[in-house]
Order: sequence, then C-alpha cells, then structure tokens
Amino acid sequence: MNFLIGFLIAAAVGLTGIGGGSFTVPALVLIVGLGAGEAVGTAFLFAGVLRLIAAPFYLLKKQIHARYLWLLLQGAVPGLLVGTWALHLLNRNAGSPVVILLLGILLAVSSSVTFIRRAQNHAFAGKNHRWLPWLALPIGVESGFSSAGAGALGTVLLLNYSEMTPAQVVGTDLLFGLVLAIIGSAFHWTFGSISMPILFQLLLGGVPGVVLGCLLARRVPANKLKTAVAMVAIFAGLQLVWSGSRTLVARRSANTAKIAAVAGVGHAP
Repeated sequence: MNFLIGFLIAAAVGLTGIGGGSFTVPALVLIVGLGAGEAVGTAFLFAGVLRLIAAPFYLLKKQIHARYLWLLLQGAVPGLLVGTWALHLLNRNAGSPVVILLLGILLAVSSSVTFIRRAQNHAFAGKNHRWLPWLALPIGVESGFSSAGAGALGTVLLLNYSEMTPAQVVGTDLLFGLVLAIIGSAFHWTFGSISMPILFQLLLGGVPGVVLGCLLARRVPANKLKTAVAMVAIFAGLQLVWSGSRTLVARRSANTAKIAAVAGVGHAP
C-alpha cells in the first residue's frame, strides 16, 4: 500500500509539480496511521526527494523562470519559518482538523480560479511583481505548518497571475517547492518527526513514479496540463476538507458523549 501511495503521488508531482504535501499528509494519517506531526515531517522529506529528482528534467528544458522563483521565495521562506515555528510551539499538532479544513477550502477555492476567466489576470505579475512575495507569504506559512500548499497554491498563483506557460509554471514551482522542502525537512529532522521506515517505503514507489510523470509531461499539451494542475489541486483541497470535517465531527461526538456521561454520573443516586 505504501509503495502504491508513493507511486501515485510521485507521478502527480512529476506531471504537475503539485501533490507532495496535499496528498501525502492525509494519506499518511488516514491510511498509514501515522500521527499528525510525524506525517507532516515525513511528507516534507518525501516531497523534497521527489522534487530533487524532477527538477533536472525542467532545468534541462529551461522551463524555470528565475525571476519569479526569487520573488516567490522572498515571501514564502519567512512564512515557512513562521509556520514551522508555530507547528513546533503547538507540539507538532499539524493535524488540527480546523487547520486541515481551512487549508482544504483554500486549495479548492483558489484552484477554481483557473476555470473563471474573469478572475484571471496574466499581466498582473509583470506590472505588480512587488506583490508576489506578499502573496507567497501565506503559502509559506501553510507549507511550514502542514507541508501542503507550496505546490498547489504556488502553481495556481503563477498560472493565473503571470505570463508564463503551464510548463514553465510547473518547472518554476517544482524548484520553489524543493527549496521549501529542504528547509522544512531540516527543521523536522531536528524535531525527530520523520518516520524513516515509512519514508523508504514511499520512495520505493515514488522514485519510478516521479520519473514517469516527468516523461509524460513532455507529451501533454499546455492547455490540458493547465486543466490537470487545477483539477488535481481541487481534488487535494476536497480531500483535506473531508478529512478535517470527519475529524471535527468525531471529536464533537466524543465530547458530547463525555458530557452526557459526566452528567449521568452527577445525577446518579
């Protein structure tokens, strides 16, 4: 199962540049059974290795825009540090259902912009490039706190508010996510929140998966690639919404049962 999870997520990363954190954390929590903090740390390092393998494919094809990459990092790296610090401060409670629910809503809504032509402004970045670091700041915070968002939100931001082609967006965002993954993994390594056995199992499927995704990306037309990126991001957001909602309902039911039990004991003769 871990091999299959790693292969599918890696193929998505190689093809679209997204999915490393958005898919991995819910999968590790819901399917593998890792704790939230350990799932985030493992997902960070897994996504970093995948992007390290995928990045040369796009570098060789010169599909990375250095200027936009630098602008994104100016805002996202400080945000990543804030998010990681908050995660550690809250005792690695990255699986908070409220946080996962909000992130899922953000991913789904922002990705939907791709299908709303009136909301797109491809000349925005060229005329207002100073705003990009500020727009990337919350992406870094979300990535630091939950390991998700760097790929999906970064891709959606560049797809709809820059003049880059979809292939350039994927390449630039891959390198963007790689830098964030390296920094985030270093912090989580010091926290001891990485499951190495699970990581190795994921990589057994992930390495061939990401190579296959990168090779297939060459044959996918630009418009179809853009649609695929948006659809994967929306699916990732809905997946997180479901996960967060499910956990919230379970916790509320448990709290209600405890209150009822306490009330019953209090009224017992």
